[in-house]
Amino acid sequence: MGAASSGLVASSSDVTLTYGNLTSLAGNDCPAVDPPAGVVSVSVEGTQTDGTGLITFCIPRPDLLESGMRGLGTSLSMADIRIFDLTGSFNNCTFTFDSTRPPTGFAGALGVCGNGVDPAGFGIDFDAAVSLRRTCGATVDTVAVTLTGLIAVALRN
Repeated sequence: MGAASSGLVASSSDVTLTYGNLTSLAGNDCPAVDPPAGVVSVSVEGTQTDGTGLITFCIPRPDLLESGMRGLGTSLSMADIRIFDLTGSFNNCTFTFDSTRPPTGFAGALGVCGNGVDPAGFGIDFDAAVSLRRTCGATVDTVAVTLTGLIAVALRN
């Protein structure tokens, strides 16, 4: 579907963190309240390709991914895609997901088969905004970044 293995970017004028190598697992880590029979939530993990960070998000209803852009958030009742963790490193600073400021925006997918567990994987496309807590030595502040990009998600074995 034209999705690269790297290229999910969290960026602002102050920082650029790039993520890739996303893999998925149907582990039911964020189950939907009342899913159709056979639909199990899918967790997705990846690594920062230009630093030491990680990204983890969960999709309660992978069967809905191709029906249009789905909302992002941190709680099951308020989001179609839940961000659990987003960390990174850049320019001698570390970044962590600030869950006190819920993410906004959307993500959609291409090529989702078998409710997200097909061995062929799928592509996911983000257009969102998140807040990161930046720590540079003793200085701690919050940085707003956009989270954008179309990236491939492979099935984890």
